[in-house]
Amino acid sequence: MWAWLGAVLQNDWAQNGIAVLVVVALLWAIVRAGREPLWAEAYRRLRRNRVAMISLAVVSLYGIIAVADSIGWRDDKNAPRKTIIDRVFERPQERYYSYPLAATTFGEPKPRPLLAPGKHLLGTDSVGDDIFYRTLKGCRTALIIGGFTSLLVTPLALLFGLRAGDFGKRVVDVIPSVSPVVDYVIEFVYTLQASSPEILLLNALLLVLGPGLLNLCLALGITSWVGLCRLTRGETLKHRDREYVRAARALGASHSRILLRHILPNLMPVVIISVTLSFSGLVLSEAILSYLGIGVEPGVGSWGNMIDSARLELAREPIIWWNLASASTALFILVLAFNIFGDALRDAIDPRLRSS
Repeated sequence: MWAWLGAVLQNDWAQNGIAVLVVVALLWAIVRAGREPLWAEAYRRLRRNRVAMISLAVVSLYGIIAVADSIGWRDDKNAPRKTIIDRVFERPQERYYSYPLAATTFGEPKPRPLLAPGKHLLGTDSVGDDIFYRTLKGCRTALIIGGFTSLLVTPLALLFGLRAGDFGKRVVDVIPSVSPVVDYVIEFVYTLQASSPEILLLNALLLVLGPGLLNLCLALGITSWVGLCRLTRGETLKHRDREYVRAARALGASHSRILLRHILPNLMPVVIISVTLSFSGLVLSEAILSYLGIGVEPGVGSWGNMIDSARLELAREPIIWWNLASASTALFILVLAFNIFGDALRDAIDPRLRSS
């Protein structure tokens, strides 16, 4: 069963569907949240923050590129499938390195004319691939890593965090002998995992699951739910003894109804901010793991793979800098935009941190 599921998830259509699913889920969350009074007021404050709007526009641009790289078709039955990014930005493969916007190769004893002179915006790499095209292909991988992993982590962390916070430290309950055990077990599990070196645990999981973009998302999801679970548990402990929860309990509401209909909506601002800020950490994790050789496959467009392949280029004379600079700049801009937008979102939602 697991082997069949893994084979299905490795198909291009499954990975492309996941990229589109991430964007659709994000748009649905934005539209749904806009109907709530708290979020409507937060949106009004965000629209007045020009830096936050610029950051959101940058993130949206990355999302558009990722979706364009997920939508493709075949010209005929025997032709390879090409996405919109392939059709617009793909360039002929050259012989060797070339400078950005150069007309000849670089690094050969005798420079030779390029097949597409002056059209390689960021130059080419050691096998003649266009660097700008490879950088754009990395957007889809980053979106899948950050978005799909967040979709896996959030329900798991909320489930464990809500249950641990609801049952934690109860003195009198319907099942007094069982209720504290739920909190102790969940707390023991995430404390045990948090005590394990994350890189070693990721390496072990990827050795068991095998290489692949979706397997990497699953491994990152297994290792990154602890922080959100702790946050959810602490917020649930804070909310469960407030007046509105006591009133619901006095009216006979069950634990599940109190958690889902009363406590969870009050936790969503904190959860969304946490997920937004952790997105950039997941994207950085992919780059680090690919640099260590345990990330996505070499043939997949990835900024981590580009940085890994550029290691030896820094030892050349003269230095081949454009491969490393392109991937690092694209990664830096995306992470910076998400962090800035996450901070602005926190200030807009939390009255205690609201900017004047």
